[in-house]
Amino acid sequence: MPWTPKTGPERVDKILSVDSLKVSFNTRGTIITAVNSLSFHLQKNEVLGIVGESGSGKSQTVLSLMGLLESNGAATGSAIFKDKEILGLPDKELNKIRGNEIAMIFQDPMSSLNPYITIGEQMSGALRQHSKENKKEARDRCIDMLSAVKVPNPDKRIDGYSFELSGGMRQRVMIATALLTSPDLLIADEPTTALDVTVQEKILDLLLEVKERFLMSVILITHDLGVVARTCDNVLVLKNGTKQEYGDTEQIFYSPEAEHTQELLFKSRELDKPLQKTEPNIETQTNATIRGLSVFFPMPKRKFFSKTEHLKAVNNLSFNIKEGEILGVVGESGSGKSTLARSILKLQKPTKGSISIFDENILKMNNKQTKKFRKNIQVVFQDPFSSLNPRMTVSETLAEPLNSFFPKTTKSDAAQIITRHLDDVGLEAGFLGRYPHELSGGQCQRVAIARALISKPKLLVCDEAVSALDASIRAEIIELLLKLKQDKKLTMVFIAHDLAVVKKICDRVLVMQKGVLIEQGKTNTVFQNPSSQYTKDLLNSVPVPDPRLEKEKYLKRLSNRN
Repeated sequence: MPWTPKTGPERVDKILSVDSLKVSFNTRGTIITAVNSLSFHLQKNEVLGIVGESGSGKSQTVLSLMGLLESNGAATGSAIFKDKEILGLPDKELNKIRGNEIAMIFQDPMSSLNPYITIGEQMSGALRQHSKENKKEARDRCIDMLSAVKVPNPDKRIDGYSFELSGGMRQRVMIATALLTSPDLLIADEPTTALDVTVQEKILDLLLEVKERFLMSVILITHDLGVVARTCDNVLVLKNGTKQEYGDTEQIFYSPEAEHTQELLFKSRELDKPLQKTEPNIETQTNATIRGLSVFFPMPKRKFFSKTEHLKAVNNLSFNIKEGEILGVVGESGSGKSTLARSILKLQKPTKGSISIFDENILKMNNKQTKKFRKNIQVVFQDPFSSLNPRMTVSETLAEPLNSFFPKTTKSDAAQIITRHLDDVGLEAGFLGRYPHELSGGQCQRVAIARALISKPKLLVCDEAVSALDASIRAEIIELLLKLKQDKKLTMVFIAHDLAVVKKICDRVLVMQKGVLIEQGKTNTVFQNPSSQYTKDLLNSVPVPDPRLEKEKYLKRLSNRN
């Protein structure tokens, strides 16, 4: 049954009632409250969105319900699931509910799937924990469920491995696994954060379809208000572990009462508005020239004597990067964006073509020349936590490139340089002694940017630098990058799957599909008048914080499929 707007009287069938929930952690003798006096309920066949910034308590709320808090965590209050108190329930009793009546989908499917065993073994293992089906019956049910979530050739995919699948397909496998036991409640914790806009659209549509087909209730945790507008009946807004607003999605989106909700909506909607950017003059110096760039990867042979086939990650790519511009690179997963970035950074050897940066052919550089090159070109990666050494303080992290590229710098000068760069990214000197785990995601990304800038680069490559951040922090990092571009005359290559961010920050944009350049031009021109159907599809897939518009788009997609 397709999704339709809510009509008629309010539903009263409650599947979950949470009352006065408090989640706290004992950290070195200090009690930190992550969730405080939180109350809400979930009705049958309802999608509830829980939104908020990083550290708002979204994930800790659902982890407490599932009995999955860290060992130093404790939850008090009440959580009634189907007339049964589950908060504080012994593991033996809770195991009968987890994965059976309540299923959970995590953000990163790759870390949730075992790469050493087949998809079928993982799915059937999860099913047989809660059923008495034999191996054949379990396998048949797994194939049926893979088919239900629209995994192509499910009878063949079931014998494959997770690393053979795209991010979107892995997420479909996770959804199929969660649905095997026909749960009454499905919890999805940031299920689309790492996915490009077209895959995200398909996954969200799939969640709505399976919700209706299996008559489930869904709790969707996200920091993307566009995703909430697209999928949720009701929304719960959190800040610092406390409830800011709770109710009907349309009511809250169009008439928010809480100041924090108003702020989140404002920042989300502002992101969709392009800035009045000064386009680089055609006479502006060219910082980089890429000609005929191709990167091919050999594929495993199907037969011993068969001819080696190649994956064309990047195929005959040619473009320029102008001094002082921010060049956006967009496309679906597998389009070649990151391979292009690695090639520019000299981390990936091209199959053919040329890359000239600052009038030097980087492909012909020796080790000494390469070190000098790395001083002038730096990178900011997607995940700030994994890009920072957890054993190094902020001060030590910033000192590392300084010692490498400017070894003659005195300790006193180094301290001044480090403090100044920290100030440039909006952090106080008090952060110098902290470790990455003591920082928020946004603070970690600011440190990563400061580290990249300390070598005084001419070109900065940002590879999905804001995709893992919530709306307000994302807006802050965007403002920071624009300020740095202006103050330090930086040139940037900005790789992203978030088209709203690209629209906001980039002067020009390249659109890639399967390693090929589909179109390029000034950002406003390409986004307002795209020449290719592929670009049009990308733009149409972007969720916007407007529930009525998203409902219209969903119904139109359903109509086109039928």
